[in-house]
Amino acid sequence: MTKADYLKLADQVAADIANGTLAPGDRLPPQRDFADAQGIAASTASRVYAELLRRGLVVGEVGRGTFVSGDARRGVAAPGEPRGVRIDLEFNFPILPTQAALIARSLAGLERPADLELALRPATSGGTAAVRDTAAKFLAHGPWAPSPDQLVFTGAGRQSIAAALAAVVPPGGRCGVEILTYPFIKGIAARLGVTLVPLAMDEGGVRPEAIQNAHREGQLAAVYLQPTLQSPLGMTMSPARRAELLRVVETLDITVIEDNVYGFLDDATPLAAHAPERCVVVDSLSKRVAPGLNLGFLVVPPRLRESVMAAVRSGGWAAPGYAFAAAQRMMRDGTIEELVRLKRLDAQARQRIAADCLAGFDVRTSGKSYHLWLTLPAHWRSQALVAAASRHDIGLTPSTTFAVTPGHAPNAVRLALAGPSMELLDTGLRTLAGILNAREDDFDLTE
Repeated sequence: MTKADYLKLADQVAADIANGTLAPGDRLPPQRDFADAQGIAASTASRVYAELLRRGLVVGEVGRGTFVSGDARRGVAAPGEPRGVRIDLEFNFPILPTQAALIARSLAGLERPADLELALRPATSGGTAAVRDTAAKFLAHGPWAPSPDQLVFTGAGRQSIAAALAAVVPPGGRCGVEILTYPFIKGIAARLGVTLVPLAMDEGGVRPEAIQNAHREGQLAAVYLQPTLQSPLGMTMSPARRAELLRVVETLDITVIEDNVYGFLDDATPLAAHAPERCVVVDSLSKRVAPGLNLGFLVVPPRLRESVMAAVRSGGWAAPGYAFAAAQRMMRDGTIEELVRLKRLDAQARQRIAADCLAGFDVRTSGKSYHLWLTLPAHWRSQALVAAASRHDIGLTPSTTFAVTPGHAPNAVRLALAGPSMELLDTGLRTLAGILNAREDDFDLTE
């Protein structure tokens, strides 16, 4: 069978999905049964299913099969925009009831013409010497004390990831990532022409031998890792695992892009403290402060700083002057430090609610994290649970969103705990527990 023939079969299935013959949540036949029905080889059926996965029309769940996506237009590359559900367990932006007043106090006077005139001027990716000095002191974490000359700025954490990836991995190059990872890196890599290589994990995070094996199969230019409060799994690498991993990347001459966006919730030392010439650290204010008052940080080895700054300029990812002015005030006067203290307590309180509401279920998390990973009972599929929860006005993120390899997602969901009020969080998690204790067949999952 030619390439055009297997694509025609994929088009036929796609048409059945588009016209409603196959509805969201419907299970496709096993590939061998599909092959027998179509009179084709099993290898050809595999290519058809792979093409449907590539298009985002279906999702695969390990041990469960292949199902029509809950939203074929959305695909599985990354979450969509916030959908306005009453109980949002998809998006993780902690906004405390008291923080607006704290921030307003810090920014008082910034509206004065003289101060505002400075804030409205064009800014560069390198900021000013004063901003770099303030940011370096602010980002210091335990034994890690970055130099002001290492700092590069963007408008957001995602832009910082994009700039680091663009600077370190050439188009057509390979970057290793956790097999379940931050979803937006998938879209960033696709736009940059970078191939993401999934790295096997265990309870301690990425296994160092997985990096060795991937590099042996085809040279890795970098690895993108979340060593602290990894999303979606919530784990933090032990010091021993960090040391072992750094020995491997040093031996193989691989750059580490270290996403430290959740690092403010934990006391773990960044990888960069032990390998400053090997690591590019990504951070931002989206979680510490708020997505509407954001600034992205890159802490870069001197050998890479010019390349990263060039990537920021060419990508149009420089932060606006007002973001610099606001962030500098909040970093200097202790406002963000106080927000961090309060958010650490808030995250721990939300984890206690989750532990109570989801007692008896298979949950992986940290008591310090704003998210958790819920492995589902055998009678539920992740896409079906997302649909059932949505009918109760609860938003969840299925495992497929985080999986690097289509069709290899575990039967699980990530729950983001930061968004709802404490009362709504308790209500939502108790409702979810009730759904989990029911059976998928008890719910009408089609529109």
